[in-house]
Amino acid sequence: MVNEIVLIGFYLLTLVYSVIIHEVSHGVVALWLGDMTAKYADRLNLNPLKHIDPFGSVILPVLLFVSTGFAFGWAKPVPYNPYNL
Repeated sequence: MVNEIVLIGFYLLTLVYSVIIHEVSHGVVALWLGDMTAKYADRLNLNPLKHIDPFGSVILPVLLFVSTGFAFGWAKPVPYNPYNL
């Protein structure tokens, strides 16, 4: 039982940081292409609180998992200005 809880915690931690690295990568590429919007919005960091969308990262995945056994969610998108790219 304890091993299962530790394994689920490990999976959730891995999932959270994978999504965060994915979103930070969007901002880094935009920065390389000349757009400073993500940097000015302080979204080029690995702090999970900066990237969690309350509905898409917490509420919807929990509701879906409880009702269907399947979870789906998203992180807060990193802002960019296409005119600066």
